[in-house]
Amino acid sequence: MSLCGENEEVTAPECSNTNPDRLDSESREINGITEDGLSDMEEACSTDRGYKSALAETEVYKRFKSNLRQRFQCVCEGLTKQGNPTFLSEIYTELYIMQGGSEEVNNEVRQIEMFRRTETEDTPIKCNDIFNPLPGQDKPIRTVLTTGVAGIGKTVSVQKFILDWAEGKANQDIHFIFPLPFRELNLMKDQKHSLMGLLHGLFSESKIFDSNQHKALFIFDGLDECRLSLDFQNNERLCDITESTSVDVLLTNLIQGNLLPSAVIWITSQPAAANQIPPQYVDRVTEIRGFSDKQREEYFRKTITDQDLADTIISHLWSSRSLYIMCHIPVFCWISATVLERMLDKAERGEIPTTLTQMYTHFLLTQIKIRENCSESKETDKEMIFKLGKLAFQQLEKGNLIFYEEDLRECGIDVREVSMYSGVFAQIFREELMLVGCKVYYFAHLSIQGYFAALYIYVSFVNSSRNVLEQRGLSKLKTSIKDEAQLHLSAVDQALKSENGHLDYFLRFLLGLSLESNQTLLEGLLIQTKSCSQNKKETIKYIKRKIRETTSLYKSINLFHCLDELNDHSLVEEIQHYLKSGDLSKTKLSSSQLSALGFVILTSKEELDVFDLSNYTVRSSITGDEVVLRLLPVVTASRNAKLIDCALTKKGCEILASSISSNFSCLRELDLSVNNLKDSGVKLLSAGLEHPHCKLEKLRLTYCNLTKESCLDLASVLNSISSNLRELDLCENNLGDSGVKHLSAGLKSPHCKLEILKLVSCKLTEESCSALASIVRPNSSSLRELDLSHNNVQDSGVKLLSAGLEKSLCDLETLRLSKCNLTKEACTVLASALTSSSSSLRELDLSENNLCDSGVQQLSAALENSQCKLEILRLWDCKLTEKCCEALVSGLSSNPSSLKKLDLGKNSLQDSGVEKLSAGLNNPHCKLEILRLWNCKLTEGSCEALATALGSNSSSLRELDLSENNLQDSGMQLLSAGLENPECKLEKLMLKFCGVTDEGCAALASALRSNPSHLRELDLYWNRVDSSGKSLLSTLRDDPGYKLTKLRCAATGLDWRRHVGFCRYL
Repeated sequence: MSLCGENEEVTAPECSNTNPDRLDSESREINGITEDGLSDMEEACSTDRGYKSALAETEVYKRFKSNLRQRFQCVCEGLTKQGNPTFLSEIYTELYIMQGGSEEVNNEVRQIEMFRRTETEDTPIKCNDIFNPLPGQDKPIRTVLTTGVAGIGKTVSVQKFILDWAEGKANQDIHFIFPLPFRELNLMKDQKHSLMGLLHGLFSESKIFDSNQHKALFIFDGLDECRLSLDFQNNERLCDITESTSVDVLLTNLIQGNLLPSAVIWITSQPAAANQIPPQYVDRVTEIRGFSDKQREEYFRKTITDQDLADTIISHLWSSRSLYIMCHIPVFCWISATVLERMLDKAERGEIPTTLTQMYTHFLLTQIKIRENCSESKETDKEMIFKLGKLAFQQLEKGNLIFYEEDLRECGIDVREVSMYSGVFAQIFREELMLVGCKVYYFAHLSIQGYFAALYIYVSFVNSSRNVLEQRGLSKLKTSIKDEAQLHLSAVDQALKSENGHLDYFLRFLLGLSLESNQTLLEGLLIQTKSCSQNKKETIKYIKRKIRETTSLYKSINLFHCLDELNDHSLVEEIQHYLKSGDLSKTKLSSSQLSALGFVILTSKEELDVFDLSNYTVRSSITGDEVVLRLLPVVTASRNAKLIDCALTKKGCEILASSISSNFSCLRELDLSVNNLKDSGVKLLSAGLEHPHCKLEKLRLTYCNLTKESCLDLASVLNSISSNLRELDLCENNLGDSGVKHLSAGLKSPHCKLEILKLVSCKLTEESCSALASIVRPNSSSLRELDLSHNNVQDSGVKLLSAGLEKSLCDLETLRLSKCNLTKEACTVLASALTSSSSSLRELDLSENNLCDSGVQQLSAALENSQCKLEILRLWDCKLTEKCCEALVSGLSSNPSSLKKLDLGKNSLQDSGVEKLSAGLNNPHCKLEILRLWNCKLTEGSCEALATALGSNSSSLRELDLSENNLQDSGMQLLSAGLENPECKLEKLMLKFCGVTDEGCAALASALRSNPSHLRELDLYWNRVDSSGKSLLSTLRDDPGYKLTKLRCAATGLDWRRHVGFCRYL
């Protein structure tokens, strides 16, 4: 066994509340363990068999677990120090712990967007499972870093983990857990210890810990409270657990794995401090995201026994934007429950809090009443609160959340009476006895510290006309601050300077305290009130100016919350009016209105699925890049962002790269089409796409002025192990054959997950097909869909592609070759591929090629082959005539036939061709569901044959497009005979530009009345339909007894013959 440091003693720094006998007694206990318990352990564990059970049966080990259980079974919520302990098991609600961390700041506002996806997209990791690898992960997890904003539940999660372990409920493969919070380690920063000596001094039972046999978990809670240097780069390397050194060196070597490499490590931190741990020493980063809506409600129902009262409280909190957002933080839920339960239970009267300042002021008043009932202190409320406020402000400046005795002395707090503060204000200010014997002090939450800091500044200003901000050099203003507005302006500037948002709460409270309603509540603390409407107007004006000047919506969000505290909602109400009226797309938004729009969208309780920037119009003076910057959190929060034709440049790509690489990002689809991004922009965007946090699956870059250089960067993305791209659209860019060769290299990578690649109109030739042929071969890529339309591929290129399609187990399912200068020769090789047993092709688009009837005849022969799996075939504008229809009928009637969708539009099939097709539709083997015959030179003559097919009990047709044909009313009358047949299953009928009038509408309405059970959509756009005809059909649409739900009747009175072909391009 590795027993070391027997004579080493952990000493506490000098402090008045240290028990000098404590460590001596621990040393005596350690010696007792060595003499009794340890010898028993060695005897019981002389063999490997039963080693674990032997350890569990020793009295020393039982005592170790029992001590941890007693230490962590209660939570410090409410009046626990006054004899009313709250057991963790009674109020614990499972928090969302997510895979992946965040480098964001300590600000709850910046987590708003994250909660939109918590319940719908992410799979939470349970607290007890954080060391378990995810499915498919083989590498064991040694070090976990868990982040989360202040009060989100990190320490409670640690507590729950330890309690479940101590009670034998989870993680029993771990033999010892050593909780070493940074607030305790700070007290030993000037001392030297060996690792084992440190453990023996803090945990007397750790004498039985054998580093060669036992698995240990070290928990370092509160990295943001750390006052050690943690110099991973320069600290000496240490491997000996018995060698003494500084605590700082011990920690860095333990985390690096030099000391006890078999141990596992759990570190918790606020996000801004998490970067103190180099990423190479962290195996998993998790993030605690607080309560979802469901969990918030669960918490209030557990905490408040009167369920009707709980309902009222939940309803009130949900009605206030600021309070609703804050409720994802468990500590705020507790504060709200404390205040609202008292106020709504008729124990108190007054205005129910709707702002943060009101809530915290009532919370303070609750504590003062408790103090009046139980305190014997000689200090007045004002004196105690003022001293606590001074402490709060001074430590907030330094970024400290944990305080020690010297910090208290600086603020005039007598450490001999400090227990009075934490006893009387137990729910506000707390003390905690460390294992080394010293005490640390802290406010219950960062927001409470911010409130007391603001109270100190405001009371100093009102009662003494003293501006503490100016005295401490925090004011930018050159002139002396004489009025309240100038105090506010200085505070706003200072908060905006903060990179991590640590002054955001302070600013909101400082502004909120200026309202007369809040000053009335605090009349015992304030000698006089200094509320002035002019000061308030000046402050509001200045905040709005800062919103206008601040391009970061993250910073603007807190300024909007500040306006809420001042009861000014004008900007938000203006945007909400535009949204409700539908006038937002017509309004040219200013920069401040853009920020207001972002704030409204982000703080809405509705899910944000698609954000389309084209729905909003901005002033011409605002660049597209600035628009995206101001609305970046909205983009990050949406699942699908459409930023089409919004004048984005390289700068915009850099901004978006930061969005898609954020762990907060919900983005799965991003459309940047019709923006002048150029290759330099794609290079910046690619850096974000390769980031491990990027979850983007679909990227559209149509018409973005890209060349082959972009393909190099995108190939690198596809080759990245972290890339999640499934769909890439590069249409309308001058990539050339060399660009496709670059892309092909990425597509071949085993890490590539791309399934859809669109390269329409990219200046490609048959050379590209040679590169792509190797991609469509089996096991070469994950590609399922390839679109090469509008490229000069020619028959020779298709021949190269087809060679890959015929290879064994080819996975390509969709191939689009519209307008590629193909002839019947291409049909020959494609027919061969379709009949190959290895082909997986389900969809083929050969539109706008000169295939002619002979080419389609070869394709039709392939359709008859039982190996053919083709389901969708597009052949519009392929120079076809009625001659091809007979061959197609043979393919449609084959057994089995797989074809379900056929597009023959813009071909001269004429009535005779459709009559042949209709015969095939009647065949019981025909599975065709969608048939498009638009602009095929049809007349009423074709309608009779189609009506017969529609009325056939063997017809599978669900959708029929006869647009741009001269059918007229007589054709409608013939077609209606099929529609009214009970066997007709047609659900969608398109009749644009067919010369239909009210008479034809009457025939269609009559047919639908006879057979109301199928047709759902009817399109009569661009026909001569007047109000009477439209009225007949609208009546059926509005009648729930009919299936018809979509009806298009518009553009009446036009001569359809002059517009044939036009609607195809609408």
